[in-house]
Order: sequence, then structure tokens, then C-alpha cells
Amino acid sequence: MGPAATSLALLCFCSLAVCVPTGTTDAASTQEVKRGRGDVPDILPTPDPEPTPPVSDFENSYNYVLSRLAGMDQAIHKLNVGHYTLDVKVSQLMDRLSKIDAKVGELEDNIREVSQHSKDNRKEMGRLEGCQKGRRLGYKCYLVYNSQEDYAGAARKCLERGGRMAMPRDRKEQEALADYVKSFFRPGNWPVWLGVNDLRSEGLYLFDDGTRVSYFQWRKHFLSSQPDGGKRENCVAMSSDDGDWWDHYCDRTMNYVCEFDDRVAL
Repeated sequence: MGPAATSLALLCFCSLAVCVPTGTTDAASTQEVKRGRGDVPDILPTPDPEPTPPVSDFENSYNYVLSRLAGMDQAIHKLNVGHYTLDVKVSQLMDRLSKIDAKVGELEDNIREVSQHSKDNRKEMGRLEGCQKGRRLGYKCYLVYNSQEDYAGAARKCLERGGRMAMPRDRKEQEALADYVKSFFRPGNWPVWLGVNDLRSEGLYLFDDGTRVSYFQWRKHFLSSQPDGGKRENCVAMSSDDGDWWDHYCDRTMNYVCEFDDRVAL
């Protein structure tokens, strides 16, 4: 075949989209020729990483401080929430305590009222008992209590029963009281406290209600004339056998006599 025919054949072959250069027969070239237009290659090239600027120590410290501040802010917020909750609970507790305190106050008032009623009832019962069981003289009623008490204890017991320790103010009352005490303890001789003492001033004898004694029934005897105790013996007792008065130590324990006023209820 001549040169003209060879060129014509090559042109026709290229027009059919298959052109193989003469003299190339390796497999890679053949594979390239077979890959169509627009095909994606099997392995893509890896892009180079973009360079990042180095982080300085200052920026690291700054970021650390910011993170710590953020944590502290959260902790403070939690504390505020807890404080508010606690404040609400304390306020509720204070309200309850106020209500309880008011209830306790009412209860104390009721207890005082009941206690006062109890004292008043005891006084009234003591007054009625004194006049029913004891010896009546005019508007007075005397009652002996066979119970050992010192002077102060006897005075307190009489007051709790609505009366006072016996205070004979004249001969008539003294004789009636002496006769009653003698009959109560017969045949023995037991002294009983009277409401008479010179505790305020030596030699100045007063009744238990503070009024001055104007009538006395001291024992008169050449061996034991009364009063003889001086500043040591300041409280007065009556002998049950003869009704004479003796001064004694106030802390001595003995029986006592109370008197009650029957004119009005105490």
C-alpha cells in the first residue's frame, strides 16, 4: 500500500473515535484509551492541610481562666438557687413557729387560769372545812392541823387553804382558842404555832397579817418566864395544856392552827 492509502486509513479510523498511535502497545496506554470522557479517577489526590497559626501561652491561659470563670458562675448560680430555697423554707418555718408560739401562749394562759381556779377552789374548800370541822367564834373559825411544819411552812399552808395562822386578838379569843386546842390534844401537851412573831424587830410582836399584837398570854413562872429567847427565838407557839405562849426557834417543826373568816368567801 502506498503512502496515500495509509494516510486515508488512519483518518477514517480516528473519525470513529479510536486512534491508536503507531508504535505504542503497552497496557497502560491501552487502558487510558479505553476510559471514556468524564470518568472519575479511582484515587483522588489528598489535599495539603491548611497551615494553622501556633497557639500562644497567653491564649491558653486566657482560655483556661474563661473556663474557670464559667464554672464559678455556674456554681454561684447554684448557690443562689439553694440560698433562695433555704430562705423560703426558713420563712415557712418561722411562720409555723409563730403559730406554735401563739398556741403555746394560749395554752399557758389556759393553764394559769385553771391553776388560779384550782387555788380559789382550794381556798374555798379550806374555809368551809375550817368552819365545819373546827371551832367557830363569831365570824372566825379555828382549825388545828396535826401536821409538823416550821413557822414559814405553817403560814404557807394556812394561806393555801384560804386562811391565816391563828391570831387571838383579845382575852375572849385567846380563851376560846386555848380551850379548843386543849380539847384537841387532851391528855397530851403539844405546842401549836400561832400567827405571832417579832421577826421584823426584836421585841416588836406582830400578827401574821402585819398588825401589832396588843394582847399577850406569855407563860409566867419564876423558872421559865417568857419570852426568853432574845434574837434567837422569834416565833410564838401556844401550849395545848394551859394555853400559855412560848417563844421558839422559827425553824422548829410543830403542829399549827389556822383561822378562817366566815363573813365572805375567799
